[in-house]
Amino acid sequence: METPTKKLRHTHKYPLMNKRFTKNDAGFTCKHCGRSIPPLLSSSRDHCTKCLYSLHVDINPGDRANPCHGLLVPIGITQNSKKGTIINYHCDTCGAYHNNKAAPDDDFDAILELSRNPLQYLYGTPPNDNN
Repeated sequence: METPTKKLRHTHKYPLMNKRFTKNDAGFTCKHCGRSIPPLLSSSRDHCTKCLYSLHVDINPGDRANPCHGLLVPIGITQNSKKGTIINYHCDTCGAYHNNKAAPDDDFDAILELSRNPLQYLYGTPPNDNN
């Protein structure tokens, strides 16, 4: 018998209100690596193109209404048949999990490195560092 697999879900302290998208495409300085990040132009930029870190600032995409403002640490990737590569995050302040779509100009090597993280890491079992 197959064991059921958990689905990665967003965990929000504040409920999503009709999940409205607010275009908010401003450049920023990455809080993790200090790199200056330009706007995406075709959508809203929500993470660093080099280190892939983000900030936990939205309740609904682009609204910047989340008071947490914690650092979203990239912990893995998943593939979506409609959206492409999705970066999985864990907030180092409130503990929420969050997903962001990868941008075309993201560092490919950083995304490849994330693909090495086993899925169980997303559910609280860190990889064994003794290898």
